[in-house]
Amino acid sequence: MTIRPAQQGDAQAIAAIYEWHVAHGTATFDTAAPDASVWAEKLADFAARALPFLVAEQEGGVIAYAYAAGFRDRAAYAHTCEDSIYVSHEARGAGVGSVLLPALIAAARAAGFQQMLAVIGGGEPASVALHAKCGFVHAGRMRNVGKKFGRLLDTVYMQCDLREDRT
Repeated sequence: MTIRPAQQGDAQAIAAIYEWHVAHGTATFDTAAPDASVWAEKLADFAARALPFLVAEQEGGVIAYAYAAGFRDRAAYAHTCEDSIYVSHEARGAGVGSVLLPALIAAARAAGFQQMLAVIGGGEPASVALHAKCGFVHAGRMRNVGKKFGRLLDTVYMQCDLREDRT
């Protein structure tokens, strides 16, 4: 497996990974998946702003992606980012996230971020465990804030202090 910066040519694979999670999971509260053109625009925006957007590639195909974007657009939050990480359905449980998330943490630190927040839709246990393994601590829970598949869902907040090297 190789971790590398995402490229424009990865937009279709990223869209497919996310589409599966939109259709089958609660880690995202999206109910309609954006197409590859939206992802291509996002990749261009991240590249222009020098924000970390990484992919995990195996045997020539993208099997996961992760990125760090500003948490909020107010100046006071300039040092804080929010991570997003999604692994293809076929690669879930194979340890991909355990390699990709530390790489994203390092890239966010190099980009000048000091805090990283995880906003985990549905309180997904695998995502909570992955983030805890990578040095995130529980920062809060918002109860019943999302509704998907006919269920009310919580959002779990976790935080990693990027000033401390825990990876």
